[in-house]
Amino acid sequence: MPSRRKWRSLVAVLALVAAVAWTAGLVGVLVGSQLDRDVAAPPREPSERPIDVAAPRDVIERRIDVAALVDRIGPSVVTISADIDEGPRRGGSVGTGMIITDDGEIVTNSHVVEGASAIRVRLAGETEPRAATLIGADPGNDIALLRIAGDGYPAVTFADPNSVRIGDEVVAIGFALDLDGAPSVTRGIVSALGRTISTAGGALDGLVQTDAAISSGNSGGPLVNANGEVVGINTAVARGSATTAASNISFAISTGSAIPVIESLRSHSDGTTRDEGFLGVGLENRSDGGQGTIVSEVRSDSPAAAAGLQLGDIVVAIDDAEITGTLSLVATIRDRSPGDTITISVVRNGELLVLEAVLDIRPDS
Repeated sequence: MPSRRKWRSLVAVLALVAAVAWTAGLVGVLVGSQLDRDVAAPPREPSERPIDVAAPRDVIERRIDVAALVDRIGPSVVTISADIDEGPRRGGSVGTGMIITDDGEIVTNSHVVEGASAIRVRLAGETEPRAATLIGADPGNDIALLRIAGDGYPAVTFADPNSVRIGDEVVAIGFALDLDGAPSVTRGIVSALGRTISTAGGALDGLVQTDAAISSGNSGGPLVNANGEVVGINTAVARGSATTAASNISFAISTGSAIPVIESLRSHSDGTTRDEGFLGVGLENRSDGGQGTIVSEVRSDSPAAAAGLQLGDIVVAIDDAEITGTLSLVATIRDRSPGDTITISVVRNGELLVLEAVLDIRPDS
């Protein structure tokens, strides 16, 4: 999985998923899920066309010609609608997606198609939607991979993740509020990199923060740089609490995070959801601002209990990854798989201990 950057702040800001709020999920590191889906992709060989990623450039355009960019990217941006038969979102869900290969692979947010019994895609310039099949979904990273029949589709190019800089101008493209016609376009800059946010479904990290406005329906659409390359997948917006304001704070999944997930989903191609690692602890942030996160609960018969974790332990590292806080640990465990063995570095009564745990599949309750 991609490396994770740190974020210690954005106090009291809650992330709202841009299309609909995620359902399911326990707080802390009781993470990972397995969703039954009625939509399954037909057996197929992995795409022979890899995801297009721009080569490193000596000169990166930083200023945007919005109209020219939309002309270039617009044909690759699609509307996605999903029929939801059960749960709080019963009825349907609408979002945005982007074509990533010329043989019809489309990436969007997992929350757009979660629990769908049928998925449809409307291409640019068309009025009738096409049936889409689910190749796979990763709710923990909020990415789903779809496919429509046919070939010769216009595909986006993903930016080199190392080329993205704070201050770069970007444009968010998507079908905001499910309005008819051409996609909506908003302009902004890259405000920050490597952000981590808490969501109803757990945590997302390694995000691109932007002040380009993202509205309901934009979920899964591209965040594009001045070269017309995708730097992120629009996924969430922030709102303030009663005491903290949040204005024009939006988040996109970086290409560096998205590409390995997409490749993993493609390799399975069975319409299933990826199982995430499960440790079985509750956590709380340190009040003194120090490194790590405090274990506030150890679930019985869990990998954490078997490893010897105790209440009050301060987790400071998982393998070689430094743990800066609760969200950092959540994201680290989420990206591991059941059966993975991890080392957990904890401080207990002032002494550094290294424990070992074998992650499990998240239980049903």
